[in-house]
Amino acid sequence: MNQKYLPIKAAVFPIVQFSNFQIFKLKNVLLRLFIICISAHQPISTLAQDSSHIRISLLTCTPGDELYSTFGHSAIRITDTSSRSDIVFNYGTFNFDDPGFYIKFIRGKLLYFVSTADFDSFQNEYQSTKRGMTEQVLNLNTTEKIALEDFLYTNAKEQNKFYKYDFFLDNCTTRVRDIIVKYKTNYPAFKPVMPKGTRFRQAIHEYLDKNGKYWSKLGIDLLLGAPTDAIMTTSQSQFLPDNLMKALDSSNQDHQLVVSANQLYPFTETNNKQSFFTPMIVFSILLISIVAISLSANKKATIFLNGFDGLLFFLTGALGILFVFMWTSTDHSMVKNNFNLVWAWPVHVIIAFFINSKKSGVKKYFAIAIGGLIIVLLSWFFLPQQMNNALLPIVLLLLYRSIRRYQAF
Repeated sequence: MNQKYLPIKAAVFPIVQFSNFQIFKLKNVLLRLFIICISAHQPISTLAQDSSHIRISLLTCTPGDELYSTFGHSAIRITDTSSRSDIVFNYGTFNFDDPGFYIKFIRGKLLYFVSTADFDSFQNEYQSTKRGMTEQVLNLNTTEKIALEDFLYTNAKEQNKFYKYDFFLDNCTTRVRDIIVKYKTNYPAFKPVMPKGTRFRQAIHEYLDKNGKYWSKLGIDLLLGAPTDAIMTTSQSQFLPDNLMKALDSSNQDHQLVVSANQLYPFTETNNKQSFFTPMIVFSILLISIVAISLSANKKATIFLNGFDGLLFFLTGALGILFVFMWTSTDHSMVKNNFNLVWAWPVHVIIAFFINSKKSGVKKYFAIAIGGLIIVLLSWFFLPQQMNNALLPIVLLLLYRSIRRYQAF
C-alpha cells in the first residue's frame, strides 16, 4: 500500500518547497485555465456576437394620432461599438417636395426610400409625439451581422435607396422583415399571430376602430376593393409592425430570432375620445331629415329638394368615376374590383343635370336605378367585398329619392 503512493508523494513534495510568490503565480495560471475551460462550453453564437462589436435590433413604434401613424412603424437599429455608431435605418420615408407629389401618391407611383438617423434623434421624435418604442435584439452571428450591416449601408446610398411603396405588400415593415429573413441563415418559420382566416380589411379595421377613426375607416373602405378582403397568409399579416414584432417573439425556441426585448420608452395607452358624430349617425340623420322635408308639400321644400337631388346624384357619380380611375389608372393593388360601384354609378354625374327633366328617358333611368338599388340592398351582406355599413343610409337615400323622382312623372 505505501509503495503504491510513493510516486504521488514524490510529485507533491517539491511543491511544498515553493515560495509564496511561486504559489501565487501557479494559482493565477490555474485560474486562467479554469476561465478558458468555462468559455469553451459557451454557445458559439454568443462568442460570435461578442466578437462582432455589432448589435442589430428591430424597433417597433406604437401607433400615433395621425392617420399615417395609425398602424405603427418598424425600423432597424445597428449599434457598432467599434465605430461608436448607433444608426437607425428607416424605410418609411418620402419627400413632400417631390415634383407631382400628390399625383404620384394618388396613382401609387410615389417612391419611398430608406433614410438614416442617429438613434437619439429617432427616439426623441417618437417621444415628442408620445409614442412607445420596443427594441428586439436579433440573434445573429458575426457573419450575418456584417453582411446585414453592409447591405443596409449600401442600400442607403442615393442610387439604391428608392423603392415603390405598397401599404399592404411592400412597406416599411415588410422591407425590414425581408432583410432579416435574407441575412439570417436557416431562419425559423414564423408562427401565425392573428386568428386563422383574418382578412386584410379586418386587420386594418382593428386599428381604426380602436383609435376611433371611423371617418378614416369609411374613406379607406370606399377606396379599397375586393382584394382587401382576401385572407392573409402568415407572411402577409406581417405588413403590420405589431404583427412582425409578435412573429419574431414566437419563433422556434431552438432557433430563436430574438435574444432580448425591452421597452425603450414607457408608454401608457389611453382611451381615445369617441365622437358622437360617426358616419352612421350623420348619414342616418341626413336620411331622416330628407324624408321629413320630402313629406312637406310647400314650395320651398320642393326647390330645396331639386337642388339637393342634383348634388346627391352628382357627388355619387363623381365617387363612381374616382373608383373607376383608381381601378384602371393607378398602381395600387388593393383598389381593383371595387364593388362600391354597384351603388355609386358614374353615370349619375350626367343624370344630375337632368334631375328636373320630364323626358321618358329620365323616367326609365330612375326605374332602372330603383331596381338596381333594391338588388344592392338585398345582397349587401353577400357581396365579395365587405361594405362599410355606414353607407347603408346613403344607399337608402338614393333609393328613396329615385322613387320620388320616378313618382314625379
